[in-house]
Amino acid sequence: MDKLWAPWRVTYITKIIGKKQGCVFCRILNEKKDKKNYVIKRTAHAYAVLNIYPYNNGHILIVANRHVDSLRKLRKEEREDLLDLLEAVRSLLHRTLKPAGYNIGINLGRVAGAGFPGHLHIHLVPRWKGDINFMPVTAHTKVIAQSLNALYRQLSHANKKRH
Repeated sequence: MDKLWAPWRVTYITKIIGKKQGCVFCRILNEKKDKKNYVIKRTAHAYAVLNIYPYNNGHILIVANRHVDSLRKLRKEEREDLLDLLEAVRSLLHRTLKPAGYNIGINLGRVAGAGFPGHLHIHLVPRWKGDINFMPVTAHTKVIAQSLNALYRQLSHANKKRH
């Protein structure tokens, strides 16, 4: 099998096709439409947003507010804020989704896998035992078990309860 029908994904595909010029992360930062853009949390120097093309359920991007392409270009307080937000969101995921582990990574440069190489962001990917099954191995297809809207509501509710 080389097709898995997922008609709900057309919304995201058409967003990418019709996207405006410029940086998607700067647009999200400036729009202040957190629900529309799936922004989970904002801090002084960073924000956390659901990845609309997740590797796994709960895949979140921790994004520096300032448009820079590496950690070394951030000021100390920006780096600290970015990492503090990473830990706060990891804790939120842990309380809410209860994953067994996490992949955390930064892709610097297009050849390293960065889809948006000009704007620094950290991938936070929750993992569960058995979350890799036959689909990615035999069909090169990843199954995401929860919609972005449902996950956003769940995480937003848990985040509000915490404060």
